Amino acid sequence: MTVPNYTIRLLGQRDEPFLWDMLYQALYVPEGHEPFPKDIVYQPDIAKYVSQWGKDGDKGCIALDESSLQSMGAVWVRLFTNENKGYGYVDDEIPELSIAIVPAYRNQGIGTKLLNALVNDASRRHHALSLSVSVDNPAVRLYERLGFEMVDQNGASMKMVKILSQI
Repeated sequence: MTVPNYTIRLLGQRDEPFLWDMLYQALYVPEGHEPFPKDIVYQPDIAKYVSQWGKDGDKGCIALDESSLQSMGAVWVRLFTNENKGYGYVDDEIPELSIAIVPAYRNQGIGTKLLNALVNDASRRHHALSLSVSVDNPAVRLYERLGFEMVDQNGASMKMVKILSQI
């Protein structure tokens, strides 16, 4: 499959419906397992990654197919607090990253470009980024390649952090 021409732009409030779709796609389902029900994204511990998108500290990027204008994937960060932790929470100053690519566009380098765009943008405001990922998720290799390092493991899930160089 040929990678379509695409552009990457910053996420806006109008992108929240697509972020809900991407939140569902971001949930790792091991091969051979049944997918989660679609409404799982509305459970409070998961919904907090997208609910009321556009709050202070919310930033992200979206990839758009230039010919069809179809959204291809998104990467975003959100700040959490000690009282309202995300799965990859480290502290109140380090935003947690989420990423997903529409299945038809996976394994074409789009996730790498989205992550690099977000890292470049986030490095102006933050000293690090965190994320949570299943240990057997193939995306771990991408995160490691881009400089994320495991800082904690709890069962089948690990927390990773990337230190950013401040400008």
